Amino acid sequence: MNMFDLKGKVAVITGGNGGIGLGMARGIASCGASIVIAGRDEQKAATALQALHDMGADASFIVADVTKKADCLALIASAARVHGRVDILVNNAGTSVRKMPQDLSEDEWHHVLDTNLTSAFFCSQAAYPEMVKAGGGKMINIGSMMSLFGAPYATAYASSKGGIVQMTRAMATAWAKDNIQVNAVLPGWIDTDLTKRARQQVQGLHDSVEKRTPHGRWGTADDMAGVAAFLASPASDFITGTAIPVDGGFSIAM
Repeated sequence: MNMFDLKGKVAVITGGNGGIGLGMARGIASCGASIVIAGRDEQKAATALQALHDMGADASFIVADVTKKADCLALIASAARVHGRVDILVNNAGTSVRKMPQDLSEDEWHHVLDTNLTSAFFCSQAAYPEMVKAGGGKMINIGSMMSLFGAPYATAYASSKGGIVQMTRAMATAWAKDNIQVNAVLPGWIDTDLTKRARQQVQGLHDSVEKRTPHGRWGTADDMAGVAAFLASPASDFITGTAIPVDGGFSIAM
């Protein structure tokens, strides 16, 4: 038996039109799953879809603002209507506002929490009944190194990503009876558009990350493909409630 066979399965990936989300979409697609990516940037999505189609994947895009519960419900309903099922959900939509805590506005706080944490909750709620109908499923929530560490400029971001880990554990205990495994991935410093802005805003970040990371480099989006394939596949059927760092050793280094 191929423990990584996802033929006939359907994966919905929020923020799947670039960066970590697209890397995970490639990993899951390589195992045979159909991919539905969700986001707001249609031009960016067109580029992502071309990359997925070039590797032979069945992939489509649905416009959704996942900070809104109605959009999350419509996203899952549309994916289920087109493909007949939803088996895998990757909650990857994310953003950050890098400011000292005393300088964060109310709107900035809610923007980060709603994008990173509340959206994952709404999408998981929406996907749950579809996974029950399918006889089980896989939910993969994207945390961060900031789920483990603190940084003076990342109060809202760290709060949202710490919440992702605890939400993952709670959902894992709630839905194990339904054969739904819920796990989190904690990316290290991955080279994406989001972290490019971080390197512009945080002096010395690039060099300090390379120095601390045992692998001696920043991660790439494709470094996220393997863990996504594993957590989406039958290979992880008895793993739930975990938070797996994918960081080149950053979190274990002094």
